[in-house]
Amino acid sequence: MMSEALEDVAAGRTARYGTLNWVGMEGIALPVRVAGHPVDARVAASVSLDDPGARGIHMSRLYLLLEELAERELDVSRLAGLLEGFLASHEGLSRRARIALTGELTLRRPALVSPLAGWKGYPVALRSWREGNDVETQIELTVGYSSTCPCSAALARQLIQQQFDRDFGDEVPDPAAMRDWLGESHGILATPHSQRSEARITARLAQGVGEPPWLALIERVEQALGTALQTAVKRVDEQAFALANGQNTMFCEDAARRLHQALNEAPGIEGFHVRVVHAESLHAHDAVAEMQADWINSD
Repeated sequence: MMSEALEDVAAGRTARYGTLNWVGMEGIALPVRVAGHPVDARVAASVSLDDPGARGIHMSRLYLLLEELAERELDVSRLAGLLEGFLASHEGLSRRARIALTGELTLRRPALVSPLAGWKGYPVALRSWREGNDVETQIELTVGYSSTCPCSAALARQLIQQQFDRDFGDEVPDPAAMRDWLGESHGILATPHSQRSEARITARLAQGVGEPPWLALIERVEQALGTALQTAVKRVDEQAFALANGQNTMFCEDAARRLHQALNEAPGIEGFHVRVVHAESLHAHDAVAEMQADWINSD
């Protein structure tokens, strides 16, 4: 017994249809590799619908082509080839294709002083567009850090100075008395407030770059900020972290400017956007700053 041909209701054509900027799928689960590490990614894949008489695209073709990325390193040439495949599978229907992958890169990070180490997650994203032979690729990276408020630090120092004047007046304490005073809670009676903060970097890859410079960018961002969030620590590491915060106070504006300078000198990228968020511990709202250079396609 012969089976009947299955009806394709999307194959009908009528002049009442029109073009669409993008049609596709989001939230597709796909295991990939980022900087040599496995990442459980979520993928969005789409193409333009440029034939006004076509009712829709062939979503299953896009889905099946994504297998080319499964458990493989995300590099520019592989993405460019995949997008070319998207368009080839929609010849006559689509002129543009795009893909976006998001996930979390998990890296083992050492403590500041002790031999301890622990795992730290970095949210990442990779987006690529293709129209004809033109391909543009962006990467996005989020880095957590600590920020100590310069204003709060100055106010705390002022209170400590006032307490010193109350305790010693015009006397000049001997070194032993001064050391004891510094170690007492009523001497150092105020501390500045700090907050967990976040820097999100979106960068356009330069032409000719094969593999996105994930690890190099993470190192550059964390070095520019100076107070990256820690994993496993001993007291010696916590003390080193307190020292880094005390010597490295910053408003959100300062953090954005530091990153702008660091990224201006970063190889492999041609344009970027920086967004920093300081989750205020004093206020019930966040402090935010943004900067950009040679900004990029956000279609």
